[in-house]
Amino acid sequence: MSRAFVREPEGGEAFEDLPDRPISSHPNYVTPEGLARIEAEVARLEAELSGLSPQQDKADHARLSRDLRYWSARKNSAELVEAFEGDTVRFGATVTVLREDDTRQTFRIVGEDEADPATGSISYVAPLARALTGKGVGDTVTVNDHEFEIAEIR
Repeated sequence: MSRAFVREPEGGEAFEDLPDRPISSHPNYVTPEGLARIEAEVARLEAELSGLSPQQDKADHARLSRDLRYWSARKNSAELVEAFEGDTVRFGATVTVLREDDTRQTFRIVGEDEADPATGSISYVAPLARALTGKGVGDTVTVNDHEFEIAEIR
């Protein structure tokens, strides 16, 4: 391991400094549920960090401190977007699209930190979400050479 990545604290124990997690340059739009998750993560990290004793693992302290800096910054920059209503796709909308192979896919457009495609949510900066934003039922968009038709907006 290169010595450039190792710091020797006063106790002589070596551990790696963790680089800060990158923060997106996009506005930090969040749903009410997303903001609640961010606040819960900040509280959890603060509690876990305050529970560490000076004798405990320096790597744990570094990891918790890094994560707390990230989530605190995300909490401070959060822009809450209230419930969506309307007939066009917007942040917070639940959209059902019909794919080229006639399969239906439903997802909610949410903030970057709360997006989880496996559970049916995508980030508002994702290519599909960006293409759908402002469109209505019956409109079609093409993303990565695939066509999607909007079947429903809730």
